[in-house]
Amino acid sequence: MTDLAPKYDPNKVEKGRYQKWLDEDLFKPSGNKKAHPYSIVIPPPNVTGKLHLGHAWDTAIQDTLIRFKRMQGYDTLYLPGMDHAGIATQAKVEAKLREQGKDRHQMGRKAFVKQVWDWKDEYASIIKAQWAKLGLSLDYSRERFTLDKGLSKAVRKVFVQLYNEGLIYRGEYIINWDPKLETALSDIEVIHKDDKGAFYYIKYPFVDGSGYVDIATTRPETMFGDTAVAVAPGDPRYKKIVGKELVLPLVGRHIPIIEDHHVDPKFGTGLVKITPAHDPNDFAVGNRHNLKRINVMNDDGTMNGECGKYEGMDRFDCRKALVKDLKDKGYLIKVKPIVHSVGHSERSGVQVEPRLSTQWFVKMKPLAHAALKNQDTDDKINFVPARFEHAFKQWMENIHDWVISRQLWWGHRIPAWYNKKTGKVYVGEEAPKDIENWRQDPDVLDTWFSSALWPFSTMGWPDTDAPDYKRYFPVNALVTGYDILPFWVSRMIFQSLHFTHKRPFNDVVLHGLMRDEQGRKMSKSLGNGVDPMDVIHKYGADALRWFLLNGTAPGQDSRYDPKKLGAAWNFINKIWNASRFVIMNLPEDAQPAHMPDTSKFDLADSWIFDRLNHTVGEVIRLFDEYKFGEAGRELYNFIWNDFCDWYIEISKVALNGDNKELKTRKQTNLIWILDQILRLMHPIMPFVTEKLWLSMPHDGKSIMVAKYPETHKEFENRQANEDMAFLIEIIKAVRNIRMKVNAPMSSPIDIMIQLDDEKDKHVLDDNADYVENFLHPKKLVVAAKVAAPKLAKTAVIPGAQIFVPLTELVNVDDEIKRMEKEKKDLEAEVKRSTKKLSNQGFVAHAPETVVNKEKAKKADYESQLTGVRERIQELKESK
Repeated sequence: MTDLAPKYDPNKVEKGRYQKWLDEDLFKPSGNKKAHPYSIVIPPPNVTGKLHLGHAWDTAIQDTLIRFKRMQGYDTLYLPGMDHAGIATQAKVEAKLREQGKDRHQMGRKAFVKQVWDWKDEYASIIKAQWAKLGLSLDYSRERFTLDKGLSKAVRKVFVQLYNEGLIYRGEYIINWDPKLETALSDIEVIHKDDKGAFYYIKYPFVDGSGYVDIATTRPETMFGDTAVAVAPGDPRYKKIVGKELVLPLVGRHIPIIEDHHVDPKFGTGLVKITPAHDPNDFAVGNRHNLKRINVMNDDGTMNGECGKYEGMDRFDCRKALVKDLKDKGYLIKVKPIVHSVGHSERSGVQVEPRLSTQWFVKMKPLAHAALKNQDTDDKINFVPARFEHAFKQWMENIHDWVISRQLWWGHRIPAWYNKKTGKVYVGEEAPKDIENWRQDPDVLDTWFSSALWPFSTMGWPDTDAPDYKRYFPVNALVTGYDILPFWVSRMIFQSLHFTHKRPFNDVVLHGLMRDEQGRKMSKSLGNGVDPMDVIHKYGADALRWFLLNGTAPGQDSRYDPKKLGAAWNFINKIWNASRFVIMNLPEDAQPAHMPDTSKFDLADSWIFDRLNHTVGEVIRLFDEYKFGEAGRELYNFIWNDFCDWYIEISKVALNGDNKELKTRKQTNLIWILDQILRLMHPIMPFVTEKLWLSMPHDGKSIMVAKYPETHKEFENRQANEDMAFLIEIIKAVRNIRMKVNAPMSSPIDIMIQLDDEKDKHVLDDNADYVENFLHPKKLVVAAKVAAPKLAKTAVIPGAQIFVPLTELVNVDDEIKRMEKEKKDLEAEVKRSTKKLSNQGFVAHAPETVVNKEKAKKADYESQLTGVRERIQELKESK
């Protein structure tokens, strides 16, 4: 009846399936206006290269949520798109051109930008193919790009409005400068690393020849821009020299000694050289004292005309030559090696140069204040885990103005024009009409400026009547890594609140970083990155998705572990084999799964349906709380342990028997439970569940549009759960005894079961068929008190003691030794539990359910320990 192969092969299962979903238009919203909308926008990957495991993690969570909500009847939108990634993409293309002996300046802006568009088209197609491999149910009819026409319009509107509101301004400030890419960087595009450096102690002589002061610096090449030396106000060591002038070594320029509160008198010599054009603190000092700003470097990090004979030298070459000359001229006092934290460009890796520059800025305080204020309202954003709200607030409270201009050619051109004659600035969404008289600002906007608008610009904003904007914004959940919280998440929040007066998303779900097996961050330099496509080729997309979702708790880092991927494949293979067994045991005219009649249930039926009901309820709750790891454990335990290891095995009794009515009931139950399992698993494992679903009797529709399981009150049966758990413990105990003495499972043996409570006897009496099939008793005695034989293998379980007479197989001394070990283990558990419950901190602060659970465990251990002690005594007396 089935075409399912004996072994699960992910490559065969997944081949062609995604295209069929696309052909059937299953990824688009339902169009059901009565259904609640549910939307997620994909965090747009950069078109700089292929997707990595972090992207796979993001999207596996997003797609699981979308598929889950789609099956629950929501009108779902999962919107795809990509980011132009200004600096990163331009750097990649420039590197490629350099290999070809080409230079963007020689090519010109138009030709270079065309080259970048070609790059974008190539990598966008690669990314889309990877999305398909991952099984993402994206609505490609709504795909967006941060440089497309609609988003460009939104960017211009935002820039112009912020400018008109006085929140965007152009000014001269110290910014982070990347000398390799020759562009400004924001603070969060700078990575600080420990570098070897030195303090250079230099003599700055007094103009009057009365001596010198000792100045320490880590960047002697900037001394050409020194315009003062500062001391702390009131520093008694330097009262007499304040106001005197110094000669700048090798330059000869005269600079004053001033007082300023910026100086820490306890640090170093208490004298600080002031270089307003090359240090943010010195810039502030210069403003307070009206000092001249002298920029000493060119855009590429070489020294400029202010540096005399050092002009044209690289900044670090200049440092070496300058230090040598200072030493030769008697100005160098000493060099003290140090290791210090130095900023590096996130994109090019070179040391960042703090540098005076005219740039465009966003005034952040008002925007940040509004975002912080919103967190005190009912419209606040829910951070998952909640602790990241503190990180968000901290960043907002300590925010600096945002430098948004970049000296690049790839990106959104700044919508500002300068009159060629008057220099007047015009800022507008469209170019001036007499364009021949105007010159557009050559810079582009920071990538994050357009990405910050992503949740609403992709929905059609600034057209507030756009259908998608009205229906699907704000989006329900944003899923991304915690490392991008300040870069992107925070900016989306303040831009959305300012322009739409709404939060951009209800929930922001933050996962950690994917690390290698040793716990190291994956990076190109370490060569420890993992291509998710390689993982899919070996294990399948479903195994990768299961690994990513089941691996960790929200906000926690995870480690890539091939062994866990192998375990994921094994789990899918278990589902495959169970499905194959169920389907092959259905009659030829089997109908699609339908609700079984609970009045005909036996114990195993009542138990498995109660367990299914519990699992459905827990998985829905945990999915809604974004606790995918916990949901995965619930699913795994039910499918592998309860359904496969027990219920299927128990059902074989009826399936192989002569009772046709009983056989039919078991078939009905099995196909219903399998139907529910496949629905439960589909959001995580879309490919294999679709294949198995289509192999079952069904209505011809995809599982993707099937209804997600719900709980049914008629399936609740706590007593059946307890009774079946008791029966399973007995079966497991007897199996363990057989295994220890190498007695075949099929050989009949005498079994004696002594019950703590005789009312439990009905469990064994009512399920005689299961007892016969799983215990194979030659003689079975069940009573409140049994005459335990002197020589027997013994097991103590909650509610009973089990004795298997094995006179010819067991050595009494060995059995006593085994029981003594069991006693020791139980004593340790009782001691541990007692200690835990005597800890007032645990009892007072742990949830009541946790404390009660620990008390129940302790009582259980004590009961088992009593039985073990009694049996040891009996064995000793039998000798």
